[in-house]
Amino acid sequence: MTGVPASAAGGHAPAAAVRPPAGLWNIANILTMVRLLLVPGFVLLMLHNGGYDPAWRSFAWAAFAVAMITDLFDGHLARMYNLVTDFGKIADPIADKAIMGAALICLSALDELPWWVTGVILFREVGITLMRFWVIRHGVIPASRGGKMKTLAQGIGVGMYILALTGALATTRFWVMAVAVALTVLTGLDYVRQAVVLRRAGLAARREGAGREPVR
Repeated sequence: MTGVPASAAGGHAPAAAVRPPAGLWNIANILTMVRLLLVPGFVLLMLHNGGYDPAWRSFAWAAFAVAMITDLFDGHLARMYNLVTDFGKIADPIADKAIMGAALICLSALDELPWWVTGVILFREVGITLMRFWVIRHGVIPASRGGKMKTLAQGIGVGMYILALTGALATTRFWVMAVAVALTVLTGLDYVRQAVVLRRAGLAARREGAGREPVR
């Protein structure tokens, strides 16, 4: 070793690979925007011809299914290919809740799903989102396995209610939705617990850090 920097010796020091920031128009954000645009289209299809036409309900189910599928891919693509943007951070959860909320409200307005079910699910989703913002300066609450199961159960249950099902399938969708509501409540309570623990730990760390500051 000569002690001479590589640049002074005529060599080149290895440069760290730095990815440029993702632009607004990337595949993840486009999928999110598609999901947002599907919301009014879904409502029109769902309520067309009084809301009880099996054919139009099938079209509404197709729009709902596309929205759910894009929800699976946009976040994964954003993380995998470094496509995370401020727009995506805000628009993605809004799109998720918009399509689910629209479906629940339409079903309750058509007297196919009790309003208390819609109320419980929407209260949980909005409440958890606000709570995440409440504790974000202390840390991020990661998505749990239970939360993912809840999302899957909600998607399947609501999708089955959108379709004009009868007989055994109609009975099956009742139990799927019952599981979805139970997971909605249980995972919501768990997120509240995590938020309280995270906030307490964050406040304790700040107090400890303040106590170690040297007296000037």
